[in-house]
Amino acid sequence: MVLKPATEHDGYTSADRERFMDEPAKRLGRTEFARDRARIIHSFALRRLAAKTQVEVPFETEFPRTRLSHSLECAQVGRELGAALGADPDLMEGACLAHDIGHPPFGHNGEEALNEVAEACGGFEGNAQSLRLLIRLEAKTVDEKGKSLGLNLTRASLDAATKYPWPRATNARKFGVYDDDLEIFNWMRIGAPSGAQSFEAQIMDWSDDVAYSVHDLEDALVSGQVTLQNLTNDLPELFKVAQSNYLSDVTSDEINEALENLQQLSCWPKSYDGSHRALARLKDLASQLVGRFALAAERETRDRYGEGNLTRYNANLVVPRAQKVEVALLKSMAGFYIINAATSQKRYDDQQTLLKELVEMVLAAAPKSLDSFFLDDWKAAASDSAKLRVVIDQIASLTDPGAISLHRVLSQS
Repeated sequence: MVLKPATEHDGYTSADRERFMDEPAKRLGRTEFARDRARIIHSFALRRLAAKTQVEVPFETEFPRTRLSHSLECAQVGRELGAALGADPDLMEGACLAHDIGHPPFGHNGEEALNEVAEACGGFEGNAQSLRLLIRLEAKTVDEKGKSLGLNLTRASLDAATKYPWPRATNARKFGVYDDDLEIFNWMRIGAPSGAQSFEAQIMDWSDDVAYSVHDLEDALVSGQVTLQNLTNDLPELFKVAQSNYLSDVTSDEINEALENLQQLSCWPKSYDGSHRALARLKDLASQLVGRFALAAERETRDRYGEGNLTRYNANLVVPRAQKVEVALLKSMAGFYIINAATSQKRYDDQQTLLKELVEMVLAAAPKSLDSFFLDDWKAAASDSAKLRVVIDQIASLTDPGAISLHRVLSQS
């Protein structure tokens, strides 16, 4: 049987499907975005997310999500929402799978530690590290000079996976690219409005918020770290967390209204006792909340832009204010009861200390302490800051147990 060439999704140009280095398909039957999705799925970096922290520590119980399971859930939301609005489903799924691919051990806590010790080489940011993996670190494509081009994804797929499309600035807490990765970043952004997210990146961003706000609450209820009966009494504290971390212009009245609206939903449980029936009800809550938030964005965006395929820079995702506040409230529950909990602080301090010590130990013992994959970069590093970046790249690639294990080995050597 001879496969016919796949039909490219309407709304995308040849420039959107272009790769930094041309790589003709090895076989017919797949679109360029389907090829991108396959490359991400088969990457080393995506597999490592199975042992990296989302919010709760992996493997401490049988239930909590890892960074990988979160990415899979984000991809399911993003694929369906994107398809409903005319974005390519494979492009959307690939972008959502890749959005956290550069996050280090221990979640955002590890990100803070590495940013502190990486100041001399341009800092550390999980989103910039994700782009670095996609365009440089992941082993897939090498140019004629032997330089790694990472997965060599299409322009549109890279742009869709870029949440913060700007380099580091003195006052920017979040950024999407390191200075030494600007060549491919600038190529990726040809024709894009300065600082603007693509439509697909906006869908990815909202899908990320929806997935982790809903599912982190689910994890916290099952683990007993959130009790539904406490929410009303703790609302002032939840408001503070929501305002400081998730939606800076939210008001206490909006947070109060959001909780009332959620509690009035037919799927909202009155309590959770750990029974099979309660867990089934909780799964239904998660399903309905994801549908509520995705459908609200779909309807509002269609009301603004009408029918047809919405892609790249011909539209913006429109999310109703009420749903933004509800998502911020759900995020604040995990933030207040888990992330900010006094019982978590000792673990966070220990994790940061471990990573900082690990950077020192790997740097002191390099190149002997480096994985073989990073040796060429170490040899090519012409300055101390460049060498530090190589060490940061290696440590960021580690899983949570991998970082603990390497620290133990180097401490004993």
